[in-house]
Amino acid sequence: MPPGVSGKTGGVTGTASEPRDSSTQSGGDALFDLPRAKAEARAQRPQPRQPAAEQPVARVLVDTPLPHLDRPFDYLVPAEMDVRVRPGCRVRVRFAGQQLAGLVLERVACSEHQGRLSYLSQVVSTEVVLTPEIAALTRAVADRYAGTQADVLRLAVPPRHARVEQEPAPEAAGTPDAPSPGPWLDYTSGESFLAALRAGGAPRAVWDALPGPDWATAIGVAVATVLSRGRGAVVVVPDGRDVATVDNALRDLLGPDHHVALTADLGPAERYRRWLRVVRGQVRAAVGTRSAMFAPVHDLGLVVLWDDGSDVHCEPHAPYPHARTVLALRAHQAAAGALLGGRTRTTDTTMLIASGWANPLSASRDTVRRRAPRVRPAGDDTEIARDPEARTARLPAVALRVARAALRDGPVLVQVPRRGYLEALACTQCREPARCAGCHGPLALRSAHAIPFCRWCGRIAGEWRCPECGNHRLRAVTVGARRTAEELGRAFPSVPVVTSGREPGHSRVVPSVQDRPALVIATPGAEPVAAGGYSAALLLDGWALLGRADLRAGEEALRRWCNAAALVRAASAGGQVVVLAEPDLAPTQALVRWDPATFAERELEERRELGFPPATTMAAVTGRTAHVREVLDQLRLPEDAELLGPVSIDDQDHQRALLRVPRASAWRLAHALKTAAASRSARREEHVTRVYMDPLEVV
Repeated sequence: MPPGVSGKTGGVTGTASEPRDSSTQSGGDALFDLPRAKAEARAQRPQPRQPAAEQPVARVLVDTPLPHLDRPFDYLVPAEMDVRVRPGCRVRVRFAGQQLAGLVLERVACSEHQGRLSYLSQVVSTEVVLTPEIAALTRAVADRYAGTQADVLRLAVPPRHARVEQEPAPEAAGTPDAPSPGPWLDYTSGESFLAALRAGGAPRAVWDALPGPDWATAIGVAVATVLSRGRGAVVVVPDGRDVATVDNALRDLLGPDHHVALTADLGPAERYRRWLRVVRGQVRAAVGTRSAMFAPVHDLGLVVLWDDGSDVHCEPHAPYPHARTVLALRAHQAAAGALLGGRTRTTDTTMLIASGWANPLSASRDTVRRRAPRVRPAGDDTEIARDPEARTARLPAVALRVARAALRDGPVLVQVPRRGYLEALACTQCREPARCAGCHGPLALRSAHAIPFCRWCGRIAGEWRCPECGNHRLRAVTVGARRTAEELGRAFPSVPVVTSGREPGHSRVVPSVQDRPALVIATPGAEPVAAGGYSAALLLDGWALLGRADLRAGEEALRRWCNAAALVRAASAGGQVVVLAEPDLAPTQALVRWDPATFAERELEERRELGFPPATTMAAVTGRTAHVREVLDQLRLPEDAELLGPVSIDDQDHQRALLRVPRASAWRLAHALKTAAASRSARREEHVTRVYMDPLEVV
């Protein structure tokens, strides 16, 4: 037998010349010393986590959409994360068996929770992305709109880009000098408003902007005045073109390093880069579209909202906050100034004046008349005597006559309410609206040689026949911008035609046109700016705006008309505007006199008598019939609440109920709706009903 091999099977011993290892047991029953192995195993186990020595409890808002969980939850901060966990940073936590994202609201010494607390799982980033002001604002917005704070924070805090956070930060800009009043000299209280901002006050104004291109410069002067005091400013405008205009005005006044522009077309990384400059305090001013209302500027001194009547200021995602309300809340919480303005005055801002929250900021009537173009309706008595068809013709003689004369001096703007070609068709014989045989949607035409198609389902209706009279011929009911361009191109064959609109595949929004003869056909909101102003403007199809089944139809028509007419030269320079609408209607008369403030005051009084917003607060509850009725049964409404409906809104068993309360009870109504949603969520009722505070459309 070779040396070193035991005669016993299953055992291995040392060789004869080697001493036996002390850990070897006789007979080979065990290879290691068990007490020492257990000690080593215990040493390798993770030690129990210890909480941070100071302020060991972090209050975290967990990213969950459930209404009954809309509150912060307490977690322990591990000692190894103590330095990294700061209020406002992103973390991950164990919640309901999942790893969810969250934001640290604050750190405290102890928790009110009586049970055992879990530890934070991970610090995603040490970057502070939620300031105390924005945390308080999002809480208030969620309560005001019957939503959850997590939903509002998704609108307020952009997604993280780790690479951008690691980039070297630029230096903060210095404090600029106070600018001269500039355009504010044309307003009665303009210098007083700027003086209050320079003194560090919080003036609140509803601004009736004069016609002309200097509105962005006026905003820039107000922002520069606030920045000269070392405070911050937030400017919210409707679209990217307006952002570029204000951005250029601020750059001319302040230089390139005092503000940032926030728009969706920047891309996620660049937008986050600019947003970080704001939250880090490297810049004190931010201008952008709707989401900029939550821009976390430091030491807020002024909020600005331009063209507050535009519907794009209302967020389309839950809980559907409006920029006007959000900025008003910010101004109140931060003791900051507010400037809410536009070419027209809305009933909502008129209500703010009536309540004493804000003061009007407007020019004298002499200044308005000097700056405004001459406005004339197509169907007044003088034109009826010359052209009996002036009230009914789409392009009456006065419009063609004004356009022909104005084209000798520069471009002419033609505003068309509808985009597309022929967006609504009807039978030529009985005038019955033409509808799809499959889904009953409206038929339309894309061009002069196209076949009618359904705007809902896209089905081709080449063999359409009227179900009432059997006729197969169609006529136009609603004419779009492209068809208008064709008609005017034939009427003025030697004049260039430019189209501007937001119709994919056919046209684009043109930012500006040169000061030379041209016909510019544009839909509302897409009107290019003309160098030197338009020589004339034709506002077509006023009936399409005024005839809408909408509470805000007259107000919206006047807003669109004034925005277009403000691009026209002053009457002293030959500027003219022809509006194709009934001359005796209140919106038409307000445009002729260029007095939208009086129109808004009259409109508000009428709504007070009828109990319509903004004199009252309304909420809409929409969903399937059974679900809406279940929500209404669970609601504990304020005593002064009134239920309207529910009524059917389509053919698929959907209903809408309106709840109306006085303005003073708006927060109580929102609380009742949120309580009902939380109760259903806690019972895991998964059916969906949409709750919409302050709906834009109520009729």
